[in-house]
Amino acid sequence: RLVEVPASLMQSVSSMRTPQGVLFSLRLPQEGALRVQPGMLLLDRIQDPGNLGTILRTADAFDLPVLLTNGCADPFSEKTVRASMGAVFRMPVWCTDAAAMGQRLTAAGLPLYGAALRDDTEDVRALDLRRCAIAIGSEGRGLTEQVLAMCDKTIRIPMQAHCESLNAAMAAAVLLWEAYR
Repeated sequence: RLVEVPASLMQSVSSMRTPQGVLFSLRLPQEGALRVQPGMLLLDRIQDPGNLGTILRTADAFDLPVLLTNGCADPFSEKTVRASMGAVFRMPVWCTDAAAMGQRLTAAGLPLYGAALRDDTEDVRALDLRRCAIAIGSEGRGLTEQVLAMCDKTIRIPMQAHCESLNAAMAAAVLLWEAYR
């Protein structure tokens, strides 16, 4: 049902400071059965809805499912939906706890590679990402110890020495592209 309202009413019903002129309501998609597959992305404590939406949009471009663990932002919040450009409604997104996900990956024989810096971290260019799942941690703190303990390898994206890290959404884009190609 389409309803037109005056701008003043739009501002009062929208939580956005400057609404884009359209609001909608819908039934949220139901989580289907989780299918573990190579290239899937495990997000650990991604708290910024803009980053989460951007990651979902990127995963949608490569047709790869996303798993959210340990208190990620709400995939259906207004900011996440806007940043995802609707991808959140086109692709599977599951919320699960890290331990259950680790068990499913092990049962499927799928290794988990985590974007992190440790002594054993490997350059992503030297690895085949087509047969693994990839974990990316929060913007400020990285992967939790629990998820790091589940990782078969940790990987890094090579960059200039003066750069410490990439934004979580940009790291996801680079790693998903590497897995896709």
